[in-house]
Amino acid sequence: MSADQTASLIYLMLLGSVIAGYFFLSNRQSIGRSLRQAGLWALIFIGVIVAYGLWGDLRNTLLPQQAVFSEQGRVEVPMGNDGHFHMVLQVNGTPVQFVVDTGATDIVLSQKDAERVGIETDSLPYLGTANTANGRVQTARVRLEEVALGDIRDTNVAAVVNGGEMQGSLLGMAYLNRFAEVTFGGGKMILTR
Repeated sequence: MSADQTASLIYLMLLGSVIAGYFFLSNRQSIGRSLRQAGLWALIFIGVIVAYGLWGDLRNTLLPQQAVFSEQGRVEVPMGNDGHFHMVLQVNGTPVQFVVDTGATDIVLSQKDAERVGIETDSLPYLGTANTANGRVQTARVRLEEVALGDIRDTNVAAVVNGGEMQGSLLGMAYLNRFAEVTFGGGKMILTR
């Protein structure tokens, strides 16, 4: 422990002793009840300390995040609680949440995400079709100025905008094939350039 941490601990112990002393002196008549209340507050205090100390581990378990190792050209993506891999990429400078879909050929943007990245979906020619789990949908081919994953940047990237209802955007094989290696294992997907 550093000197600052030791000083903080001594201060908190003195403060706790003063509060406990006042508490016991003011409740001399019903010491049993006072001890139960003090025990309850001690458990609450310990619980808060434990929760604070474990928050980093809990956050990584409950809300896994992708890790980009730019100097190595490597990205690690933990599997989400739903069994899918989720990635956030910067599309035309706007963060977009994708679900990795190895069954999809292209990058598929929902209409909402397409509008967020600056594509006017009302004027797109929906000439293509795609077969999805929800049936056939119309699609429109577009070009994305830039798709960035940390320092890994691609320009003039082909994508499609889904003309139907879609919960979110999909990251298909066209993007994954830009990496030299894609591996799955141990609850992670690792992309290497």
